[in-house]
Amino acid sequence: MDEHADARADGAGRPAAFFDLDKTIIAKSSTLAFGRSFYNGGLINRRTVLRTAYAQFVYLAGGADHDQMERMRQFLSAMATGWDVEQVKDIVAETLHDLIDPLIYSEAAALIAEHKAAGRDVVIVSTSGSEVVEPIAEMLGADLAIGTRMAVGEDGKYSGEIEFYAYAENKAKAIQELAAERGYDLSRSFAYSDSATDVPMLESVGHPYAVNPDRALRKEATAREWPILVFDKPVALRSRVGELAARPAVSGTALGLALATAGTIWWLGTRGRRRRRSDFV
Repeated sequence: MDEHADARADGAGRPAAFFDLDKTIIAKSSTLAFGRSFYNGGLINRRTVLRTAYAQFVYLAGGADHDQMERMRQFLSAMATGWDVEQVKDIVAETLHDLIDPLIYSEAAALIAEHKAAGRDVVIVSTSGSEVVEPIAEMLGADLAIGTRMAVGEDGKYSGEIEFYAYAENKAKAIQELAAERGYDLSRSFAYSDSATDVPMLESVGHPYAVNPDRALRKEATAREWPILVFDKPVALRSRVGELAARPAVSGTALGLALATAGTIWWLGTRGRRRRRSDFV
């Protein structure tokens, strides 16, 4: 029997499919893709861009360990304090399709369509902020989205407090809570990620897959005999829209930490734009 076939004869809960976002479904960091837009919107200034440049280089190179990610989390949380939530939402809404659509892996879009055709809910689980994750999930036709959430004050701005950090073990916990709420059978469910930090998420389901894995995850997947997938064909979703039955994603009100880093790639890219087009367009 095809392992993607949804056998229901045993009467168990239905399976679901959980996807990381960055470098799993899309070829870049979802938040970094909005770099120019956030900079132009005044959310990130040149001084902040310079301060975060090295941290972003480490992240994009796939070499950030847990301690580095924690320091980045603390710094970005402080930096995002005071950002206007509605302004962030407007920027994302205005530029979403132009920036994200061309970055979606064809293989990921096909896999999402396959899971939906089998009657499984598709859930995007990402460390990026909810204001970025949820619109992208909706565009992809996912049923639900889980992202990092920051508290919002009465003035409609981020207070700097973190309500939920969708990272490492927290992702697995969120999946388990969602499974209990919606009746998913995790032993029959699927999960996909590129990062070793998502091992807790991957090991919480019966069918884990390493997608474009970093070195640590590749080693872990090989040791555990998890399948390794290679996605390398970004293609505009518009060309596949007929294959995906879009459903609304969960709404949210918090940005999350990663939005604060968006200006860095814009700054790094300005020096290379004379040689090639920016990755943001």
